[in-house]
Amino acid sequence: MIELSLPASLKMDIGSLAIAAVWIGMLVGLSFIATPAKFLAPSLTLPVALDVGRHTFSVFNRVEWAFSVVLLLFVLVRPCGWISAFGAIVAALVVAIETLWLLPLLDARVGLIIAGEHPAPSQHHTLYIGLEAAKVVAILVVVANMAWRAIQRPL
Repeated sequence: MIELSLPASLKMDIGSLAIAAVWIGMLVGLSFIATPAKFLAPSLTLPVALDVGRHTFSVFNRVEWAFSVVLLLFVLVRPCGWISAFGAIVAALVVAIETLWLLPLLDARVGLIIAGEHPAPSQHHTLYIGLEAAKVVAILVVVANMAWRAIQRPL
């Protein structure tokens, strides 16, 4: 059996890249593919679709906290440059804003719609989409910077 021995710093980089890649994949799959597709299903009523979305994003928010903590630990424990640290911090801040402010507002709005009420129009869902896109960009910054640093290392 051939064993590949990697330096600890490279293992940290691989860990950071793995966390970032899985996070981006889940984020894009859930927020930009599965959620919009759900609203195209003619047999799914709006209240049911919203209720499923509310529970899905609640669970995913907890997963994102785990991704945020692990990615921050990776980029801060092994200095990966200020660009990677900045991207990870921005992504974590977006998760915090969503958790502490935006998701509770959206949850309350969904609750009203499920109860049969018609709340006034708001831009909160549009803001959520924007924050999700900002999160993808922030995580991509981490990945791009780490990849750039990796190709700059001598072999």
